[in-house]
Amino acid sequence: MTLVDQLVHWACLRIDERVFRPGVRMPSIRALAQEKGISRFTVVEAYDRLVAQGYLESRRGSGFYVRARPALPVQAQSVLPDKRNIDVVWLLRSMHHTVSPERGPGLGYLPPSWLDGDLLSSALRSLGRQNGAQLLGNGTPQGFLPLRQQLQLHLAELEIGAQPEQIVMTSGVTQALDFILRLHVQPGDTVLVGDPAWFVVFGRIVAQGARAIGVPYTADGPDMTALEALVQAHRPKLLILNSILHNPTGTSLSAARAFQILRLAEQYDFLVVEDDIYCDLCPPGLAVTRLASLDQLKRVFYLGSYSKSLASNLRTGFIACAPEHAKTIADHKMLIGSSTPEINERLLYRVLTEGHYRKHTERLRTRLDAVRDKAHRALERIGIRALVAPPAGMFLWVDTGVDTNALAAAGHEEGYLLAPGSLFSPTQGPSTWMRFNVACSGDNPAVLDFLARQIERAG
Repeated sequence: MTLVDQLVHWACLRIDERVFRPGVRMPSIRALAQEKGISRFTVVEAYDRLVAQGYLESRRGSGFYVRARPALPVQAQSVLPDKRNIDVVWLLRSMHHTVSPERGPGLGYLPPSWLDGDLLSSALRSLGRQNGAQLLGNGTPQGFLPLRQQLQLHLAELEIGAQPEQIVMTSGVTQALDFILRLHVQPGDTVLVGDPAWFVVFGRIVAQGARAIGVPYTADGPDMTALEALVQAHRPKLLILNSILHNPTGTSLSAARAFQILRLAEQYDFLVVEDDIYCDLCPPGLAVTRLASLDQLKRVFYLGSYSKSLASNLRTGFIACAPEHAKTIADHKMLIGSSTPEINERLLYRVLTEGHYRKHTERLRTRLDAVRDKAHRALERIGIRALVAPPAGMFLWVDTGVDTNALAAAGHEEGYLLAPGSLFSPTQGPSTWMRFNVACSGDNPAVLDFLARQIERAG
C-alpha cells in the first residue's frame, strides 16, 4: 500500500473502533505529518479521501472532524426471481443474480474468467497517461472519430464498405436497435423477427407499439417460404436477425438464404437489421455470408458490439448504415442524450489498436471449440439433440423432449439457471427447446446429471 493508503486504513480502523468518536477533531495536518514522519501533502490527500468516503468532514478554518455516520441497515437476504413467472423479465433478473457460470447454462455471455481483464487495464493505463483535458469534453453525436476510423478498417475486412460518417457509436446493440425502431417503426407497424430469436428484441418492438411476428428458423436461417408468405401478408417495415452465430440457435445464414432475403427486401420495400454481435467469435476463415457485405449498407443496418468478447459492462456498440440514415440517427441521438460516453470509446479504441485483442479472440475461439464439441456429445448421450452442431460460438439450441419451462423451474429450485425455449419466441408458447451455453456449463457433469434426472422423471 502507498503511504496515503496506509494512513487512510489507520484512520478508518480507529473511527470504526470508536477510538476517534463522532465530532472529535482529528490531529492537525502538521501535527500528524510530524508524528508519522510523512509529508503534509500525504496527510492532506488521506484526509481528502476520508472526507470523500464519509469518515470525516472538513470545517473551513477549523480542521477535519469525525463525521457521525448512520448505522448501516442489516443486509437483506438476496431475493431470487419468482420461479412461478418464467418469462423474459425472469431470465434477465436471474442473469443479474449471483449464479455461478458453471451452474448457468442459460446465461447469455462468456464466463468472466474467460475474458482478459489485462486488456482493459492496459488500455486504461494508456488512457490515463493522456492529457486529461482531452477527456473533459462532451464528445460528438456520431462518436469518437479515431474509433470510427478503426471500425471502418474492421468492416473492410468483412467486405463491408463504410466511411466513418456512416458509423454511429451507441451504448451497445440494444440502444442501436432502439434508435432504429424509434425512427423507422410506427405504432401498428409489423416487424419480423426470428422464431426463435433474442428475446429483448420482442420487448423493444412492443414498446414501440408495433407487432413482432416470428419467422420459423432452420439450420440455414429463416424458412424462406414462411418468410415470403409473412412479408406478403403483413408488409413489414423491418426484418431483424443475426446472420452469423444466431442467438439462440448458433446457426449462420447460407449464401443462398442471404441473397433471397435481400431480394425480398427490395421487392417488398422493407429494411433489414443485421445484428452481428458475435462477429469476433466466428473464425475469419469460416465461410459465412453477411447481408451487409452483399447489400453494402443500402437497405441493411449493420450492428456491432464488443460486449460478448471483451466486457459486458463496456456498453459500446455501433451502427453502420447508409449516410442519410446515419445522419438521422446521430441527430436523434443528439436530441435524447447528446453523445455516448467518449471515455468508453477512447478506451475501446486503445484496446483495438494496442495489438493484443486479435490474439485474445483467437484464444476464445479455440477454447469454445473444445468445450462446444464436448458438450454436444455429452448432451446427445442423455438424449438431448441439437438443431445443428455449429462450427463456432457459445450456444447450442437443443431439444430436451420435455417442457423447458418446468425444467427451468426445477433448475431454479436446485440453483441452476436455464433458458427455456418459450422465452425466445414472440408467442411465448410452450417449448421443449432451450438455449445451452457451452462456455458456462459445457464441462460441468452436475448440470448434465440434473438434466438427465429431470428428463427421466418427466418421461
